[in-house]
Amino acid sequence: MMTKLMRALLVLTLLVLGSVFLYPTIKWYFLIDTEMKNLANGTSTGIRIWSVNQANRITDELEQISQNSETVQNPIPEEYEFLQKIARENYRLGKSDMPGDWTLGAVLNGFRDFDDLRNSVEDYYRQSILDLKEMKGRILTLGLDLSGGLSIVVEPDFSSLEDASTEVISSADRDAALESAIEVISNRIDTFGVTEPQIRRQLDDSVLIDIPGEADPERVNSFLIGRGSLGFHIVDDEGTQAVRDYVESGGVIVDGKPVDDGILAEGLVALGYYTKDAYNIDQFNGWIAVSQKPDLDGSHIREAKPETDPEDLRPIVIFRLDPEGATIFQRLTAENTKKFMAVVLDDKIKANAYIEEAIPGGTARVTGFNYREANDLAVVLRTGSLPVQLDIRSLQSIGASLGRDTIQAGLQAILIGFGLVFLFMALWYRGAGVIADIALAMNLFLLTAILSSFNFTLTMTSIAGLILTVGMSVDANVIIFERIKEERRLGKNRAMAVDTGFKKAFWTIMDAQITTLIAALFLSQLGKGPVQGFAITLAWGIGCSLFTALFVSRLIFDIGTESFKRQKLNIAWVFKKT
Repeated sequence: MMTKLMRALLVLTLLVLGSVFLYPTIKWYFLIDTEMKNLANGTSTGIRIWSVNQANRITDELEQISQNSETVQNPIPEEYEFLQKIARENYRLGKSDMPGDWTLGAVLNGFRDFDDLRNSVEDYYRQSILDLKEMKGRILTLGLDLSGGLSIVVEPDFSSLEDASTEVISSADRDAALESAIEVISNRIDTFGVTEPQIRRQLDDSVLIDIPGEADPERVNSFLIGRGSLGFHIVDDEGTQAVRDYVESGGVIVDGKPVDDGILAEGLVALGYYTKDAYNIDQFNGWIAVSQKPDLDGSHIREAKPETDPEDLRPIVIFRLDPEGATIFQRLTAENTKKFMAVVLDDKIKANAYIEEAIPGGTARVTGFNYREANDLAVVLRTGSLPVQLDIRSLQSIGASLGRDTIQAGLQAILIGFGLVFLFMALWYRGAGVIADIALAMNLFLLTAILSSFNFTLTMTSIAGLILTVGMSVDANVIIFERIKEERRLGKNRAMAVDTGFKKAFWTIMDAQITTLIAALFLSQLGKGPVQGFAITLAWGIGCSLFTALFVSRLIFDIGTESFKRQKLNIAWVFKKT
């Protein structure tokens, strides 16, 4: 059995971890201004434009200020204080003496020239927004009914089905392909961590997708448009050189083929090679000629996960193949040593690796993907390729389906309800009621922290599950307190009454909570949308309720009995003096 100290340390550890998990949510909603949040929710192109504009503005202002010999002796303005840290690092790297007084001139001397300053400012603002983007994946988001979200309409392109078939595609085949595509999209959205999406097929065969919260449009595109077609292609060096010479002379590539005949041999296609810039935007780096059909299809990939290269700390992706794919890959690399192999994702070359020797074991290690892209790719590979191409017809932000007044009224009712419960427990059970209130507050804190760590989307139905959790938590404490009162009436002292009361109440509480937990687990697996959100909140809430009612409350009672030597049990008015 755990000692009182170990139990206290466990509770303290959970409170610290809960604070760590909850801090991003608090920071996002209360400490970050609207402009920065809008930028973090926007596209990488928008972030680049904003960062470049900020860098140009600040550099021009500092260049003008530095022309005044008196001004450069003043302390650096508050708006530009972040440059002091960068300048300090530049002094250290350059092994120069640190200035004793960090004036504006001293800070500017920490940069080679104003171009270096401009680049540093751009890097600073770019990283600040990218950090917000990363943090946003660890917050408790609000659903469509509370804060709106993205509404996307996609329409199927059946031309790929018609090209692949020698027969006329029937309406039943089209319906089957579209239903399968909707299922794949639903699985991808759920796996990407977006909860409670609403996906509906419309009369014109288009699909309406409502994604709650402040979703990233670029990430939405990654699992809506991308068909997940990934393959390994051997690069044709002669064809690559021919295509590049052709383009330099003014030739045009259309759908992977030169407009003029005779440039590429039969069975080859020209694809663009793309690498990520500092903003994670694909940058075209030239044409590469590869085999039209993949030499190793991506269907053989069983796992794709990001790792870090220990030598240069660049992100790499490890692909693991099934046994058949491993055999093909080993033969392919053995027959094409000293050549390049392209990794092609949705008709874009993402990596161009040099084959030094045959690679056995079915594991491929490539660069060209960032961490998030690798994770997203793994999701696409696990959920399967889209059977039909989906093209985005419209993508727009939508407002909350519930009005601001309705939301405020609902939140006010919730707060009033919580307040009345807290007040009732304190008045009816006196000191023990205060203990129950502490346990209840910790229950809400831990539940919110857990949901935040999973980037859960909170809707009105989720809040209903949270309220039900509070009611069940209070009910557990009521059962415990009534058992303790019964033992107290039998004349037992505080320690014995508390110990026996918790033991007798344990299975009563567990029976009620476990049956509800089973129902919640089934709902979370079988339900969709709001039902699933309600079930997930309820399931986690039950776990937190059991912990706080049976563990935290008992710990507080034991501390009062053993550490503060209290003999009276302040649990009801009738026991006021006992």
